[in-house]
Amino acid sequence: MAGAGVKILNKRIRSVKNTQQITKAMKMVAAAKLQRSQGKMLAARPYSQKLTELMTELAGKADIAHPLFDVRPVQNRLYLVITSDKGLCGSYNMNVLKLAQKAVDASVAEGVATQVYAIGKKARDF
Repeated sequence: MAGAGVKILNKRIRSVKNTQQITKAMKMVAAAKLQRSQGKMLAARPYSQKLTELMTELAGKADIAHPLFDVRPVQNRLYLVITSDKGLCGSYNMNVLKLAQKAVDASVAEGVATQVYAIGKKARDF
């Protein structure tokens, strides 16, 4: 009887070790992907800054009469809620969903027509 308990315990220990190994590998892959994304973001920053500079300069100089440049009251709002499809992102999904819910509630309270577009499995299921 006691031998069976030890066998089960050893099997569980091996299982936990395997899970730890898989989790560690997934963490390393995620870190590499994050590093690559951050590099791309930093590479695009000068372009973004120049574009912002250019648009600001043009908007200040140009005397353009176009409906898109008119300041008008807000009648419609669209919220784009982006969550992950998989786990291992900590509390990211819940934080995004809570913030989106607060924003939507505030828009509805203002009487603004509000729409939500969900990207990601967690947002769609919410």
